[in-house]
Amino acid sequence: MVALTKSVIEPNFIAVEGAIGAGKTSLVKLLGEQFDAKLVLEKDEGNPFLPKFYEDREAFAFQTQIYFLLNRYNQYLNLVQRDLFNSVVLTDFLFQKDPLFANLNLKGHELQLYNQIFDLIKFRPPKPDLVIFLQADTGILKERVEKRSRDYESYLDWSYLDAVNKAFNNFFFYYSETPLLVVNTNEIDFVEKKIDLQELINKINHHKIGREYYNPLGS
Repeated sequence: MVALTKSVIEPNFIAVEGAIGAGKTSLVKLLGEQFDAKLVLEKDEGNPFLPKFYEDREAFAFQTQIYFLLNRYNQYLNLVQRDLFNSVVLTDFLFQKDPLFANLNLKGHELQLYNQIFDLIKFRPPKPDLVIFLQADTGILKERVEKRSRDYESYLDWSYLDAVNKAFNNFFFYYSETPLLVVNTNEIDFVEKKIDLQELINKINHHKIGREYYNPLGS
């Protein structure tokens, strides 16, 4: 087994993103253990509408989306009010991505109302020094979702997961606001394999500007 040594991470503010089951929260927590970092985690399980959304997406999409929007807004607002230069900040969501799910799940007057609310609370959120997009095939995402065995995700429609995955790929294909590291995670397991995590950390520290694709074969 390869020992994972403590190291210094260069970007001050990193946002990790990915579709359902991509491993974004797991990666943020693992990185947080390695660095003296503040973690800002999305409150998935605190959303009272999320289990109902998986059972009936059409009936509960709006409530679920608005809850997430307001929570993401408050969490990023707190980042604005503190000095990001005093510590490393890691988050498992990018505020600018919020409309992705709204456009996927809402329509008609509900989408119109969401857009009005988004415009009302829109502010200049702090831009990450680096965004990491964890990419995976839908079949891999499906395996990971099944492995974590969350009760409410047993209702997850796999065609919906595929649609979410395509929406994420499309969003980050055009994303250019910050440096972006796209990581193909099909062949790696940074949770169970320390060497995969260490190599990913090295890649993060060597990424400077622009967009880069990282396609590791895994250990």
